[in-house]
Amino acid sequence: MHLLLAASLLDPKSLAESFGLLGILAIIFAETGLLIGFFLPGDSLLVLAGLISAVGLKTGNGHVIHFNLAAVLIGLLVAAIVGAQCGYLIGRKAGPALFKRPNSRLFKHEHVEKAQRYFDKYGAKTIVIARFVPVVRTFANPMAGVSDMEPRKFTTYNVIGGTLWVVGVTMIGYILGKTITNAQDHLPLIEGVIIALSLLPVAYEVIRGRLNKHKRAAADAETASSPS
Repeated sequence: MHLLLAASLLDPKSLAESFGLLGILAIIFAETGLLIGFFLPGDSLLVLAGLISAVGLKTGNGHVIHFNLAAVLIGLLVAAIVGAQCGYLIGRKAGPALFKRPNSRLFKHEHVEKAQRYFDKYGAKTIVIARFVPVVRTFANPMAGVSDMEPRKFTTYNVIGGTLWVVGVTMIGYILGKTITNAQDHLPLIEGVIIALSLLPVAYEVIRGRLNKHKRAAADAETASSPS
């Protein structure tokens, strides 16, 4: 039973069929506002919401689900922005202790470290950039709260990032639905392409992390071998 529920949460099409637009909004809220939501398929859900707005979605029982684009964009914007604000407030209230818990299935220190690297490089702009990076977009918001980022600054970047992410990615799905012939019959392929694209930032981070690790190891070895 638990495995079936987890599978439905990870499969955008199943989630849309089972819970409709409200389910999608809840997932977007959880992914951006709750630490346990880092594994949820935010990018592919936005694209799917755009696709359903454009061409609808045939369910297993023959019904067709169709979303209103304006309702989708407004609902997703609210969910993404309010979710991030909740994540920020959780971090601000809990403080550093929030990230000192031991590793578990739903919490990994490596995710915190990944988000920290973005803050080290981009500062407050991370709140905007992280919207397009899975996992980082979940941990960046509470981390901003833990670090006591000024509320007004966080809210500004949150609104900008949330708007760019929701409108940009959702409209990709909508445009694909309107331009690809019989897009509804190719939903699995379109979703697969979008999921692959959404994983590119993760792959980039993994590759860059390994390259940096090798460079540091080589530098340490060179330092150790140099005469004192």
